[in-house]
Amino acid sequence: MWNTYLGKRLLGFKYATKGAWMLLKNEASIQVQLVVAIGITIAGFYYNISTTEWIAQTLAIGLVMSIEGLNTAAEEIANFVHPDFHNKIGYIKDVAAGAVFFSAIAAIIIACLIYIPKF
Repeated sequence: MWNTYLGKRLLGFKYATKGAWMLLKNEASIQVQLVVAIGITIAGFYYNISTTEWIAQTLAIGLVMSIEGLNTAAEEIANFVHPDFHNKIGYIKDVAAGAVFFSAIAAIIIACLIYIPKF
């Protein structure tokens, strides 16, 4: 079954779900971002945001959490390849964290554009 096209897609979905669960279970930064995502989703229902605002908000949440997952993967790979301190590994980790920073700033701007007018 796993050698069919559908079987391979289902297996890929299984691994993706496992990875998402591992992130949520083990990574504090994703846990914090999940709490923020839940809070902002509740705010969306409370303030009855428009479909367009829901789209922007959902994309922002997905972007931040996805980039955070990639940041975690980069950090784990770097730690595996070179467990001791190394300037180049530090640079790689900082750049990955910077990507999370950019996505978080974009999400904050989107949240401000949606919610400030509603206050």
